[in-house]
Amino acid sequence: MGVALVWVAGLVLVVTVAGDPCLIISEVNADNPKLDTTEFVELYHTSGQRAALDGYTLVFYNGNGNVAYKVMDLKGQSTDDRGFFLVGSVDMLPKPAIPLPPNTVQNGPDAIVLYRTSAARYSEKMNVTAAGLVDAVVYMTRRTGGAEVLAEVLTPGEPAHVEDEATLEGDESIERCLLSEDRWGFQVSSPSPGQRNNCTPPAAPPAGPVITELKLGGGQVDGFVELSEAPAAAPLALVVLDGRTDTVSVSVDVKTESSRNGLISTSIDKSFMKGDESGAVAVYSGRAADFPVGSALSQTQPLDAFVFAGPGSRPSANLTETLIPGRQPYQLSHSLREGGFYLSRCGVATWARDPGVFWEAPQTPEQPNQCPWPKICPHSILVPGGTDSPPHLPPWGSSDFLINELNTDTPGAAEDGEYIELWHPSGRRVSLQGVWILLFSAHNNRPYREISLSGHLTTSKGYFLLGSDRLVPAPSLRLPPNTIQNGPDAVALYRSPSGPPSTQGGIPTRGLLDAVVYRQRGSDWEAQELSKALTPGQLPLLEDPEVLPGDEALSRCRGLYPYDLSAFSVAPPTPLKENMCPRPPPVPEGVVISEVTSGYWTNHRQQRAFVELQGPAMTDLQGLVLTVFDEEHDGTVIAVPLSGSIDAHGFYVVGNVKEADQAFPGDSTVPARGAVVLCYDFFGVCRAGTALTNSSLRDVLVFSENQRLLSSLSTARGRHVLPALRSVGGGPVSLSRCSCCEPRSPSSWTSSSPTPGGTNLCPSAAFSSHIDLCLGPLPGDWQEQPGNCSAVIQGRGAAEVARYLEQRCRCGISALYLQGTNFSCVSGWLRVWGDIQALSDHQKTLIIQTSHMNPSSGQGDACSPPTTGRYTGTASTLGLQIGLIAAVLLLLGLGAALVAYFYRRRRPADYYTMELSEHAEGLSDL
Repeated sequence: MGVALVWVAGLVLVVTVAGDPCLIISEVNADNPKLDTTEFVELYHTSGQRAALDGYTLVFYNGNGNVAYKVMDLKGQSTDDRGFFLVGSVDMLPKPAIPLPPNTVQNGPDAIVLYRTSAARYSEKMNVTAAGLVDAVVYMTRRTGGAEVLAEVLTPGEPAHVEDEATLEGDESIERCLLSEDRWGFQVSSPSPGQRNNCTPPAAPPAGPVITELKLGGGQVDGFVELSEAPAAAPLALVVLDGRTDTVSVSVDVKTESSRNGLISTSIDKSFMKGDESGAVAVYSGRAADFPVGSALSQTQPLDAFVFAGPGSRPSANLTETLIPGRQPYQLSHSLREGGFYLSRCGVATWARDPGVFWEAPQTPEQPNQCPWPKICPHSILVPGGTDSPPHLPPWGSSDFLINELNTDTPGAAEDGEYIELWHPSGRRVSLQGVWILLFSAHNNRPYREISLSGHLTTSKGYFLLGSDRLVPAPSLRLPPNTIQNGPDAVALYRSPSGPPSTQGGIPTRGLLDAVVYRQRGSDWEAQELSKALTPGQLPLLEDPEVLPGDEALSRCRGLYPYDLSAFSVAPPTPLKENMCPRPPPVPEGVVISEVTSGYWTNHRQQRAFVELQGPAMTDLQGLVLTVFDEEHDGTVIAVPLSGSIDAHGFYVVGNVKEADQAFPGDSTVPARGAVVLCYDFFGVCRAGTALTNSSLRDVLVFSENQRLLSSLSTARGRHVLPALRSVGGGPVSLSRCSCCEPRSPSSWTSSSPTPGGTNLCPSAAFSSHIDLCLGPLPGDWQEQPGNCSAVIQGRGAAEVARYLEQRCRCGISALYLQGTNFSCVSGWLRVWGDIQALSDHQKTLIIQTSHMNPSSGQGDACSPPTTGRYTGTASTLGLQIGLIAAVLLLLGLGAALVAYFYRRRRPADYYTMELSEHAEGLSDL
């Protein structure tokens, strides 16, 4: 169909090759129908030639435990002459270079990783690591799911791929295909071991048709545009725009009823070609009459668009950012081709409006595109030999993207330094697939700009910058100057893989990751509706130009929780750098952790977790951060910048109890094993994996035996405290400070019943019982020289005695219970006597029972000579008295026996007596 359109063409498109060739994981087939006898892993060298594989290691990970189950050193191996290398089942065709027994490659959730560093670094049963990673694929099946941890470590920001057996009849595999420019991805297709992958562009996305093929005429032949068929019958308009004036050159209605094989072709008359000018072609919902020739660029968002730049001529920033936000126009070279130049949509990216999906390829009107096999390396390749990455995304606050810095009002009328900076808490390179930014106006509570970030990635430190095209450093997504309004307005961040968040209607909240509502002076209440929906219960922020000379920004300084405006401070702009936050206020003195309760320390379902602080009344807590570490997660699960002040009674409670002054965020709680830390300074100091200095660490309670945790928190001599459930008779248990107020001292703590916001329950003389023990040396604990206990009395005798008693009682005895107890050292033996305190009659009964228990062999409490046992239960003088009494009794018994003997010898006997005497004498002689 011949329709005259204005077209700029006849120029050669430059195809960029990213760096040197490299080795990639090209295809994985882990799950075959019936028996797994044709499974394989295909590697490919992007040079398309034979390449040695020395220095590479292939590691297979099991998602159940996230440990390696097979390691292959590829030393001595090489690809074939076309760049392919196969590892697979012994019976498959073509024959693999490394044959495997059937059913070796697990079906998922699992991962296969290519490393380039010393093979000695990797072994079976090792934990998953990103050190030395070159390429990776994380996969699963619809039945199993999972693989979240593997994906977080190996492919952050990208979910596990599904080898979906329902996609195709027979077998299928996960194949690597180029998404756009130098970004790779995976899709499910028919297996092609040792061959080019079956990478076909997707069908039309839900939003509408896309441009699938272009012909740029050289001035002597007609060009054409080919579109995919619309998913629903609706009018479509094809519009060509002038790149210099941002005006419509030609618009035409697309006749969807003439499609063949799901494709619609529109011819371009050669007489409208303009040589070396820049321009664009866009597809809109509507009719050509809505886009008259000569009219200005519409702000209506197109269904798809292609923007190109002629040599020495770039389209305007307004044209580029309106039609293809965040992406660059295709750059055409000076070379001309007779017959025109052909571009095909070959990238398999599911998003539209991206010139990066087009490659040079033969023209195939109304037929599937014939795409070449790319010779470029993955954009996200990591440097070989890199350091280990964290095993998980930080579990505190948010584990998804956050708004990190916002500069909406820059000096001067140009407003060409404004920007929005995002950050991913992993601090690593992460995909922004499915992420959107919406800029809201408070005048109508609707977005005035909606930007898809699909196809983009953060920097290697997790930052992503969008802003004015004159901003330094250059943003990844450029905006025309004065795009971001000064306020009252809002910036909201969404994860919405299915399409624009605005389709939800109203102010969308589903998929909301983070939001900042901001204002100018005198406009506090003009953004009430935005605040209510996006940041409930909070007033908009003021980017106050009077705080700093020159420019300023709203910077995240005090927390990683989303929608929390208290986390932001006015600070100097630092795009793509660590935020320059204000100095914290003076250190609040005398504040310590007073009580900690976990819901895991009781069988009562109603028990709630909390942390109680104690300090001088009305002390301002600003500058303090309360952090909770979890032994199981090996990191921080709660990090709360404190606000408010200590109450009039000297307490402040944080947690999930009704007495709390500040709540734990979300569903957070105190774990069964871990630590609670009170530190001072900005939020960045109190995070998982950070070595806390004495200047920042104010107090700590460790209820874990994890030595790494004890070491990182610098606790006194690596000591810890564990809750004793028996101490309170099976009810809720807390760890309470009962020795005020030495910070970071394990000996100050004991188990008791919870008292949030009140005086702690501590050992009392009202429940005391008497104790009198004579103890021998405990193995390696009491002394360095056997037989010498004097050091115990001078040092930590009470703590060691309490440990011994607690080992037998398991009822919460600590050194605090022995305040009324005396110690003495006699001949290397330690005597302990006096009163031992208790929390209650219940605990007193347990202590009495323990002190009267019959000791096991060799560990008695009754005093005895050192050669007969290690422990005795009385003083050595008492033992001497008992020995003297025993000797007297023995002498009396011997005298009685002699008297009886002589008496019988003198008395006459009868026949029976005489017979028995003879027998007795005979036995005596023998």
